[in-house]
Amino acid sequence: MRPSQLDPLFASVRSLPGIGPKVSGLLGTLLGAQPPGSDPRVVNLLFLPPHSIIDRRNRPGIAFAPEGAIVTLEVRIDRHQPPPAGRNNVPHRVYAHDDTGEVGLTFFHAKQAWLEKMMPVGETVIVSGKMEWFNGRPTMVHPDHITPIENAASLPLIEPVYPLTAGLSPKVLVRGVQEALAKSPDLAEWIERPLLDKYALPSHREALDILHNPREPQDIALDRPARQRLAYDEFLAGQLALALVRMKTRKLSGRRLEGNGDISSRIVAALPYTLTNSQRQALQEIIADLRQPERMLRLLQGDVGSGKTVVALLAMAHVAEAGGQSALMVPTEVLARQHHATIAPLAARAGLNVALLTGREKGRERDQILEGLANGSIHIIVGTHALFQEKVNYRDLAFVIIDEQHRFGVHQRLLLTSKGGAPDMLVMTATPIPRTLVLTAFGDMDVSKLTEKPAGRRPITTAILPMERLGELVDRIRKAIAEGQKVYWICPLVEESEAVELVSAEERFESLRPIFGERVGLVHGRMSGPEKDAAMGAFKRSDTRLLIATTVIEVGVDVPDATIIVIEHAERFGLAQLHQLRGRVGRGDKPSTCLLLYKAPLGEVAQARLKIMRETEDGFRIAEEDLKLRGEGELLGTRQSGTPGFRLANLEAHQDLLEIARKDARYILTRDPELQTTRGEALRVLLYLFERDEAIRLLRAG
Repeated sequence: MRPSQLDPLFASVRSLPGIGPKVSGLLGTLLGAQPPGSDPRVVNLLFLPPHSIIDRRNRPGIAFAPEGAIVTLEVRIDRHQPPPAGRNNVPHRVYAHDDTGEVGLTFFHAKQAWLEKMMPVGETVIVSGKMEWFNGRPTMVHPDHITPIENAASLPLIEPVYPLTAGLSPKVLVRGVQEALAKSPDLAEWIERPLLDKYALPSHREALDILHNPREPQDIALDRPARQRLAYDEFLAGQLALALVRMKTRKLSGRRLEGNGDISSRIVAALPYTLTNSQRQALQEIIADLRQPERMLRLLQGDVGSGKTVVALLAMAHVAEAGGQSALMVPTEVLARQHHATIAPLAARAGLNVALLTGREKGRERDQILEGLANGSIHIIVGTHALFQEKVNYRDLAFVIIDEQHRFGVHQRLLLTSKGGAPDMLVMTATPIPRTLVLTAFGDMDVSKLTEKPAGRRPITTAILPMERLGELVDRIRKAIAEGQKVYWICPLVEESEAVELVSAEERFESLRPIFGERVGLVHGRMSGPEKDAAMGAFKRSDTRLLIATTVIEVGVDVPDATIIVIEHAERFGLAQLHQLRGRVGRGDKPSTCLLLYKAPLGEVAQARLKIMRETEDGFRIAEEDLKLRGEGELLGTRQSGTPGFRLANLEAHQDLLEIARKDARYILTRDPELQTTRGEALRVLLYLFERDEAIRLLRAG
């Protein structure tokens, strides 16, 4: 049960004064991350950091106030000039002066009685807002604050500025944050004294107070103690939760899987190429893990086209030698069929039976597959999430490989591993993940990297073209196809949308068909499985030479003789996605080209992305650059996949704190695995505070 002291923070924001259904809905839009249809909670508001500061200490006097600056003036009210009757479009003006000059305060659609009450003629008031000069005269339109001189102390001199959403006023949001802060309890300290002292960190409650009521503009900066404290709390909650999951997974003791190398060596002999050094190294690490009595949890990172599938097959062959079954789960049917087509013939030469299971296998065919899994005659199964449906039972599932891990939620992984007696697990991704993100998403999962491309792969030339040169491009492709080359043409949408002016796949297909006739094909995500297969099959067999596609082909589609890829509206894609798409060519021994078509004008980030794509093919460098350009929240599509997008921490600014939090989490669990000590109790509160309840459930489940 969540500790009762946190109840006020987990109440709906509607429990705060002045927040009704309408404001709650707007806050839901702003804060995101709660289940659809439910109100955001007080804690979501409390953990909303300001992005900047307004400093109202600037008091230059009217005559010396610079254009566009936010200033605070102490003025005496001279007269009011209301708009003429019936002229609502004319503002109400209030004229006032100080020792240096006169200022006009301008109000549109304001209530005259209220203005006269706030600023009586002859009284001295303090006004604060943006200074503008109009026809050489100083003016302030709608001051942010108007305060009688005797209440001067109540004027916020350093004012935090928060992100907003349409319809939500800054005043309402600030009031809501302050009310949330008032409900924030003092909590027992969960950080040890040496670390608090080393970084001069305030308590959790003090840090929140500094964040929302800064005394100096720099108080909210990422490198200041208040923000560092809150970032560390968020990291520690995440690392502790991951370490608990890891500890419990390890406790579900695995088993030693000893192979004799017979089957693996037959597969290696059947390969048309030799393994790269990094493939050999990764395989050694994986097999060493499989031979241990503890469960394996390893991440295999390989850039596009680095040969992960072969490493996976050889690892599964080792498991078959030990008498166990393996499952390879992938996010899409297209990819499942392709993996099966790659793996099955090689495995068959070594006497292994490989089957395919997706939503499309039905009736008798499906029954035979299920029977083969139950009686153990199928050694390796490749498929989509169909692999962990209720009726699928394995004789001895010893090893699970998950490809493109970030497409699956945590619960799907757990479902699949529940099918065996705590099977070993390997997670693979072709999206190179920066080390900081590996830590946040996978904790201290062991990592193997494939850093070389298989022998014979040629580098890919990348060029950037504006849309105006489309005609030249089509001519070039016509020549390439006449020479027998194959071309992918990627579009961002399936069909035309009025809201976004992008060329859709269907529209591009229609515009190119008159030129290329029967040699052009089309594949997109809205087609049925058999339609997609037919389109891909025709392209593989060279019945079509130009394939118009959406990002359906992003992951893993393998046509070794495709040598050109055109990516239309390249400015609309993220770096990782552009890199994935580019990896569809350069898979054979012929030189390949990637053409990035963009529509001018380009924004700064889009320019930076396209420049990086032209400069490098190194996926790990691209991932690091992507992290800088996009921030960690989007990089793994994290919102939907069970990986954290941070609210208070910033991966770039707080990288050193993440490392400390990881070590701290491991240290805590070696000393106090059940979190029973005084510090352990405080850490349980931390886990609840950052909504890591599933980790607490693991503790209880033992």
